[in-house]
Amino acid sequence: MGQKVHPTSFRTGVTLGWKSRWYASKQEFADLLLEDRKIRKFIKEHPDKPQYRNAGISKIEIERTRDEVKVVLFVARPGLIIGKKGQEVEVLQADIQNLIGRHVNLKVEEVTKPELQGQLVAEDIAQQLARRASFRRTMKKSMEQAMEAGAKGIRVQLSGRLGGAEMARREKQSEGSVPMSTLRADIDYGFAESQTPQGNIGVQVWINRGMFEGDGTNGTNAEESQAQKKPKRSYKR
Repeated sequence: MGQKVHPTSFRTGVTLGWKSRWYASKQEFADLLLEDRKIRKFIKEHPDKPQYRNAGISKIEIERTRDEVKVVLFVARPGLIIGKKGQEVEVLQADIQNLIGRHVNLKVEEVTKPELQGQLVAEDIAQQLARRASFRRTMKKSMEQAMEAGAKGIRVQLSGRLGGAEMARREKQSEGSVPMSTLRADIDYGFAESQTPQGNIGVQVWINRGMFEGDGTNGTNAEESQAQKKPKRSYKR
């Protein structure tokens, strides 16, 4: 059996940042961690706003200060969350404030290429499987869209009772290059579950979006960065 590491946790702190950015003491850490999970679950599964599930929420980042909680939503279709004249954003912000009892600053950012977001691709495949689409055709179509959008490679894996079979199995398709162990590779990972009459089907997607460029300051000449040496002082007797 192969030992597999989550692509996001493998690169977090090296080439990727954290989705929750805050500091807390040992006494408050567990409560704030559960609070972050409650916020993300509330937004994605809002009881009064079913359109949020079709908005294409790629990820939710949370920052905390002493005075407020900043929540940033990365959305493929921000119009479903913003609403007319931004009224829906204020309603959602008030709902989150009532949920956690803290002042919330909500911000929505648009995702320009949803075909390159692993989570959105996985959720799209899961929705098509729930509508009884052919899983092989669905996998192939999603891979073609990602490659046309500029991906360097993509891998899709489905697990469950595929096609209504009596025995669960696993099938995967890949195209291009997906270097899983290369830290410099920008691998975006997504997971979703499709609820079918025969049972749930797990959908995993890995998308290679290229290499991290860095800030351009690495690898400078060591001799150029050294300070100039002062000439030795000569002492006269």
